[in-house]
Amino acid sequence: MINFRVDNKLAIVTGCNKGIGLDIAIALAENGADIIGVSSKMKESGQDVEKAVNAAGKKFYAYNADFTNRDSIYQFLKDVQQDHHKIDILINNAGHIMRAPAAEHPDEYWDTIIDINLNAQFIITREIGKQMIKNGYGKIVFTASLLSFQGGINVPGYAASKGAVSSLLKAFANEWAKYNITVNGIAPGYIATDNTAMLRADSDRNASILARIPSGRWGDPKDLAGGFVFLSSPASDYINGTILTIDGGWMGR
Repeated sequence: MINFRVDNKLAIVTGCNKGIGLDIAIALAENGADIIGVSSKMKESGQDVEKAVNAAGKKFYAYNADFTNRDSIYQFLKDVQQDHHKIDILINNAGHIMRAPAAEHPDEYWDTIIDINLNAQFIITREIGKQMIKNGYGKIVFTASLLSFQGGINVPGYAASKGAVSSLLKAFANEWAKYNITVNGIAPGYIATDNTAMLRADSDRNASILARIPSGRWGDPKDLAGGFVFLSSPASDYINGTILTIDGGWMGR
């Protein structure tokens, strides 16, 4: 029988207090995993995900970390690894987007996006990966983007970070497959979250986006959850260094 379950596993899900991360955490819990949730204010704003995880009969552990601050990241890593000696699944989901035309894109936007979307994810993966290597098992999934393949408009920092994530996960996969660790990514299409609120509010841009999506609608965060569970489960044991697009058909056009 193909095993899509993650029973008795412990999963870190970054950025799971809302949006895509919230539904990832809930889906993993519903399929058997305990959840470590981390964001800048997880302890203050993680009540919804904690209740949902507990309702699925699983444990939830909340940690705060500022992904733009390396001291904060390393403190989180110290704390979580002292508390939990076997982390089985890492979902690198936390991300941010800041919009401005390339010629006007300030250094502050660039630095913030690269710190959150790339630097923090590299550091967390490297450090949690050391534990996974020691334990001889791990499932790592990055939230990539359609802009891992395309350039986008008015988001050069975001496009650069997500393009880099595409190569970064392959680099980890190449080195760690021999330790029974898989490293993959999921590239969401246009999903109705806070990050896309500006696009959906722009009637012309919204119409042009919907015109290209064969499914004819914006995605819901729940549309992504099954893919993350799959890549976190034994069913994906021979999948490594790849990115699954969940986009309503966008990349097929």
